[in-house]
Amino acid sequence: MQFKGLTFGVPKEIMCGERRVSAIPDTVKKLVNSGARVLVEKGAGLGAYFSDQDYEGAGAELISDAEEVYANADLILKVKEPLFNPEKNKHEVEMMHKGQTLVTFIHPAAPSNHRMVKDLAAKGVISLTLDGIPRISRAQSMDALTSMSTVAGYKGVLMAADRLGKFIPMIGTAVGMIKPAAVLVVGAGVAGLQAIATAKRLGAAVHTADIRPDAAEQAKSLGAKIVETGVPAEIAVGEGGYAKSLPDEWLQKEREALCETVSKADIIILTALIPGKLAPILVTEEMVKSMSPGSAIVDIAIDQGGNCALTVGGEVKEYDGVSIDGTKNIPGMVPVSSTWMFAHNIYNFVVNLIKDGRVYLNTEDEIIASSLVTRDGKIVHNGALEAMGMS
Repeated sequence: MQFKGLTFGVPKEIMCGERRVSAIPDTVKKLVNSGARVLVEKGAGLGAYFSDQDYEGAGAELISDAEEVYANADLILKVKEPLFNPEKNKHEVEMMHKGQTLVTFIHPAAPSNHRMVKDLAAKGVISLTLDGIPRISRAQSMDALTSMSTVAGYKGVLMAADRLGKFIPMIGTAVGMIKPAAVLVVGAGVAGLQAIATAKRLGAAVHTADIRPDAAEQAKSLGAKIVETGVPAEIAVGEGGYAKSLPDEWLQKEREALCETVSKADIIILTALIPGKLAPILVTEEMVKSMSPGSAIVDIAIDQGGNCALTVGGEVKEYDGVSIDGTKNIPGMVPVSSTWMFAHNIYNFVVNLIKDGRVYLNTEDEIIASSLVTRDGKIVHNGALEAMGMS
């Protein structure tokens, strides 16, 4: 059996507001049926409406102490990166041990995670980040970033709409017509396209910008008006159709192209990411100042640093009347749908990772090579090393 002799740990997520869990009873049952022992912290699934009894019925062992889960597991499956656990008065990395394997969203290029990544390496933990999975056909069933981006794009628009002090659609009243809200979506990847579709359903007038011609064309097919950035495709598009990091002069041209639309936007949804690297700053402080008071920005790219210069990770701040939302766990606000997708994604990932009861770090496999963050006491993730100035 594929997982024979291995113990998987499923701790309860401790990020504020996080309701997802890394395994559901269905995926636990698959692990157990393939020979694994699965330790689930009590209450881990309650936020997504899975009871402890559901996990027991699937063959999991319920553990009341998070530290015990970490101490006894060969592999830790998590949703979010390791954080400080106030209940234990210690960081989750401190609970881990040499040779243990961690599979989760690490976002290793984000500055806020650099210390944690260095600590994982120092501990001798093998860590793999799900945001590094390449967008190739073989990896589709493992692509948690795409799954969670779908949720974030949808929910991000609803969050902005809730904060906006005006109607989204055009509304006819006895005293005249109220114009629809103007929405700008920056980045037309999975999250951006879902944001466009959601904003259109709500009746907004939607503009979008993406440096990739194909992505812009997809946005146009959903009814968005395109903001032309003028960035040549050969500079903009990288391997697999992802956006590339732009040279500074072209990044500045993109900002300049966005300025007018930003100043007229009631809502801005920021989703522009570079795989495994720091997100580009596309909305500057001066651009925020040009917006009308009461406008709302939701920076979905915050896990990789954010697209707005003023975004604070995990917080909602207001600048000159413009709210900037840096919520780091938007998919956790839609826990049922997001957990169902995530649990299947991470299960499919470990199926590819484990051979004959052991973790097999085959770096010839681009799925593993691009998601590997730390091994043998070293940081090996190129995007993290570049962001840390260690490349």
